[in-house]
Amino acid sequence: MSIFFNKNNVITYTVNKMETSNLSVCVQNGEVVINAPWYVTNMQIQKVIEEKKKWILNKIAESEKESFTKIQTVKVLGKNYDLAVKYKMVKIPSLSIDKNEIQVILPHQFKNMGNAEIITTLMDKMYDKIAEREIERAMEKTRIMLDMAPEDYEILRMTNPFLLAKCENKKITINPDIVMYSRDAIDYVILHEFCHLKYKNHTKSFYNMLKTYMPNYEEISKELKGVAY
Repeated sequence: MSIFFNKNNVITYTVNKMETSNLSVCVQNGEVVINAPWYVTNMQIQKVIEEKKKWILNKIAESEKESFTKIQTVKVLGKNYDLAVKYKMVKIPSLSIDKNEIQVILPHQFKNMGNAEIITTLMDKMYDKIAEREIERAMEKTRIMLDMAPEDYEILRMTNPFLLAKCENKKITINPDIVMYSRDAIDYVILHEFCHLKYKNHTKSFYNMLKTYMPNYEEISKELKGVAY
């Protein structure tokens, strides 16, 4: 792939050298492709791109007007978001949250590839970033409320994707995917693990402690059906 610079415009393009007498320029899914005779020089190709620059940029702009394509619905802090993908003339994938939609932008050349792994990686990074803030908030809130704290805690994606948190040897581990759930649910899971610092098992005393600090914990826990903590 080559790059053509013109003031504020940058055009990346792929050159296919072949046995032909004609040079052609086409824009396919936002990607500029040059089909040229084998003997044409790079300088000659750049001259053609300069001459067709306005047409090329218009074609690229048209392709980028395509709307985002919804692929699924995901949860962030208990709220449903449409996860949608759009292909643009970018070098690296990116992700952003806009109102009720999570927008994934991928390079055009990814359009005909399997993108599930890339999208999963972007989503994991998003959850990791939100988890840093939300888990720290919940940990501090619970520490102040109970006037106690674990010896250590960590945010770690679990081997078991259905395990949100665990408490072992006075250390609390929290799966960043916990931020799929509401802040009330996050607070409840953190409180649950704090109670395990005092009571290892789910005894009557354990649940009495939970109820003391979160009287409605049973109602909140319904959101977490199907996961372990």
